[in-house]
Amino acid sequence: MLDNDDLEQPNEDESEGESFAEMFEQSAKQHTRWLEPGQKVTARVLKVGTEWIFIDTGQKGEGVVDVKEFMDLDGHVTAKIGDSIAAYFLSSSHGEMRFTTRIGGGASGNAQLEEAFQSGVPVEGMVEKEIKGGYEIKLAGTTRAFCPFSQMSLRRTDNPAAFIGTRLPFRITAYDEKGRNIVVSRRALLEEEQRRLREEVQAGISEGMTVSGTVTSLQDYGAFVDIGGLEGLLPISEIGWSRVKDVSEVLSVGQQIKVVIKTIDREKERISLSLKDTLANPWDLAVQTYPEGSFHTGVVSRLAPFGAFVTLTDGIDGLIHISKLGGGKRINHPREVLKEGEAIEVKVESVDRAERRISLSLAGAARAAEEEEATLSEFRRQADEAPTGMGTFGDLLLAKAKKNKK
Repeated sequence: MLDNDDLEQPNEDESEGESFAEMFEQSAKQHTRWLEPGQKVTARVLKVGTEWIFIDTGQKGEGVVDVKEFMDLDGHVTAKIGDSIAAYFLSSSHGEMRFTTRIGGGASGNAQLEEAFQSGVPVEGMVEKEIKGGYEIKLAGTTRAFCPFSQMSLRRTDNPAAFIGTRLPFRITAYDEKGRNIVVSRRALLEEEQRRLREEVQAGISEGMTVSGTVTSLQDYGAFVDIGGLEGLLPISEIGWSRVKDVSEVLSVGQQIKVVIKTIDREKERISLSLKDTLANPWDLAVQTYPEGSFHTGVVSRLAPFGAFVTLTDGIDGLIHISKLGGGKRINHPREVLKEGEAIEVKVESVDRAERRISLSLAGAARAAEEEEATLSEFRRQADEAPTGMGTFGDLLLAKAKKNKK
């Protein structure tokens, strides 16, 4: 026989079922409360249907966007499964969350313009004509709005008429007189997208990483390179291993290059790049290419009070000390013997790979000294081998001179 407590107590399965349903409902309410109308999210396309595009926003349940928002002029759907899109939360009903990428131009959108202004949801507009100070934009079928020239794009265009007749997204920045005075901005959306891309790129890069970039501008001190929404500075000293005097001789605007990220200052949003670090370091083979005692032809690249710098190849410069330029005579400056741009033959005196230094001397003086040393060594050898009567060193030099004349 069952007592009253047993009669009032539900079975375990029913209790668990009701508990799960309650928790699911509460969880759904909690998750949807996280989103406010007009709140922007980044979502992933899960499915492309005939009327709706289903998206994953990281919330409980799926979101939907009208498929018409992703149709091009030919009626083709541009969204694909896996695409990442930016969408704005509109409302939630029966666990389904409605999103939009912009408010369209139909009659239904006319009543939503003020709501779009309050929530920050973009609106779609047709650029009708150019008027004083900007453009006249048609919103929601018949509503007129004004977009200043400065708010149409990130940079002022040389051809303002190019926008006329185009359908573009805008953000309402002013909504007065019950919609009779509306000001819109396309630039606000472009800047927002630029910030989003910048944050994504910043999150995915690190110092030492090699990335692809596009040269956007050339300066006396280097070049600016776009690495996917972020601009970094490529200093002139990091363009190559050789000394670069004119950036335009090496790079051009629009050129695609590989660069290494040297430093990232996230607070100041500054990125320093290097093209040099993607190139082979000529100093790695300097010892083998320029062994001590070898002779090479180079170009005088720079004259300094203490000596002359000679470029042997791109990225490899050697120094002839001023004491080795006068041919035994004291000179006050290397310009008394050499001039910049002059091609000369040099001898490698020493190589310090760690310090990236090569000590040189003029080949003419070096060859003369070597020849004199060889002659002296030959005389000593003959003097040691012959018992007597071989003459003096002067006699040997005279004999050699006569031999060279023949």
